[in-house]
Amino acid sequence: MPREWPALPYEDWSATRDTVHAHTQVLGKLAATLAPPEPELQHAALRLSARGWETLPLPAPDGSGALVVALDLRTHEAVAEHDDGRVQRIALTPDRPVGEVTRAVLEAVRGLGGPVEIDPTPQETPWTTPLDQDDEHATYDPAQVATYFAAATRAALVLAAIRAPYRGRSTPVNAWWGSFDLAMSLFSGEPAEPPSGDFIMRNAMDAQEIAIGWWPGDARYPRAAFYSYAHPAPEGYAAAVLSPEAARWDAALGEYVLDWDDVRESADPHAAAVEFGRSAVRHGCAVCGWDPVLSASAQGTPPPVT
Repeated sequence: MPREWPALPYEDWSATRDTVHAHTQVLGKLAATLAPPEPELQHAALRLSARGWETLPLPAPDGSGALVVALDLRTHEAVAEHDDGRVQRIALTPDRPVGEVTRAVLEAVRGLGGPVEIDPTPQETPWTTPLDQDDEHATYDPAQVATYFAAATRAALVLAAIRAPYRGRSTPVNAWWGSFDLAMSLFSGEPAEPPSGDFIMRNAMDAQEIAIGWWPGDARYPRAAFYSYAHPAPEGYAAAVLSPEAARWDAALGEYVLDWDDVRESADPHAAAVEFGRSAVRHGCAVCGWDPVLSASAQGTPPPVT
């Protein structure tokens, strides 16, 4: 795996990107089906681990214990494992369609933990073919996946550092399979009106939050970037000048962004990305009227451990 902050040109790996995205949807739908429901849909979130994307331990449908399902981006396998030690592995090969992998993963989960059904309709994607019937997405380049995983790991470490000192309620660094991004949210402790009444919005955005995240690019925004938004965002939210200098407001996205290439080219990429996140949190807390004590804690005052 590349050790530097690697380039991640969207146009070079978009086909592999979409295949990996589709694979994460299967994991996410299993989590959403089996995990106990949590506020802001946190039970449906995945995590980026040292091996790739994976679920937290999920209750086995037959009551036999816990299951974890993972996309191992080092060995290039989908893995289903039971806490009793049984493991099933499904190879992720260059020409293996998403539909075939999906059916194999579901069969493995059922064999380990009992009957389970998911809604195979993909969510938040430009394609609509059910996951278990998807023969279109079959491009999987292991070298491109390794580059993505190296970039995503560095981004996850940035988000963890931004989140760490905050003394209010926050989420872990989540891997979101709908939007195929990494993100964490800080909460003020106050409720908020969801921006719309659809299932995801009314459940995921019912509290005041400042979100910081990273995505690897998609057709809408074809380059990797860190981003930040506040909900609800008051008038004037978009007028700030954040740091570092390359950070900017993107009106089409409705978010502040800092492109991955600008981070990579800085003298200290990790520090530059953390600076962006802390700048976004500082601005969001100020214009949204959050408790100054919470705002200060996000900058490390007081320190997390004294």
